[in-house]
Amino acid sequence: MSEDPVVRPFMLTNGRTQPLHDGLRIETQLYAEPAALSAPLRFEARRIVELCQRPRSIADLSSALGAPMGVVRVIVADLLTQGLVRAGEMPGELTTALIERIRDRVRAL
Repeated sequence: MSEDPVVRPFMLTNGRTQPLHDGLRIETQLYAEPAALSAPLRFEARRIVELCQRPRSIADLSSALGAPMGVVRVIVADLLTQGLVRAGEMPGELTTALIERIRDRVRAL
């Protein structure tokens, strides 16, 4: 039986537990800048940029990466600071389909 190596969450965030930007909610929609794909990024940051070629929420990214939401928030905040990702606000009213998708992604964690 082979086991995947375990990477501690603090290793992914350089020991930080708080994002540099406040206000990153689980439904915050993220969009990668076109130049972000050519930026010298590592591991999870690279994957986030790839996934954000289409709008993605923090919850979507957390589920896709299999990483805790807090870790994803810290990495996304770094990408925002670097100008590689933009955060857009959700419309005033959430659709039922979007709420169900967020619920399903959170359950997948």
